[in-house]
Parts: sequence; structure tokens; C-alpha cells
Amino acid sequence: MHDAVTAERHKVPAVAVMTERFVSAAELMARVLGMPGYEFMVIPHPISSAGDGALRRMAEATATPLQTMLLARAGAEQK
Repeated sequence: MHDAVTAERHKVPAVAVMTERFVSAAELMARVLGMPGYEFMVIPHPISSAGDGALRRMAEATATPLQTMLLARAGAEQK
């Protein structure tokens, strides 16, 4: 979250990706960094023990929504 917020402050569109277990921590971090309500992607937890197939499925399920969110932010930056 910190990296995404820092990038956004430097006018670089970014999207943070968090696992379900860390949603509340990510929301707190966004508030502490002065960006309450910052939207981010949420993926299933855990990922450290997921096999290659499970990771691939998570990536495939997340790619399109993540791209949509990132492009929306890029478009907002240009306005």
C-alpha cells in the first residue's frame, strides 16, 4: 500500500494488491498516509502456500479488474 500511495503522490498511477487477510491493515495504512478510501485489489489468502496453478488462476482472475482500475487512474491523472 505504501508504494502505491507514494507512486500516486508522484502522479504515477498505481494499484496496490492485498490478500484478504490484510484488508484492514491496508485500509489503515491508506488513512495514515492521507488517502482514506484508496481502492485496491483484494486476492485470496494465503498466496505463499499456493501452487503454480492456483497462483495462475488468481492472476488470471485479477488481471482484467486490475487493468481496469489502473487505466481509470491513468485517465484521471491526465485530466
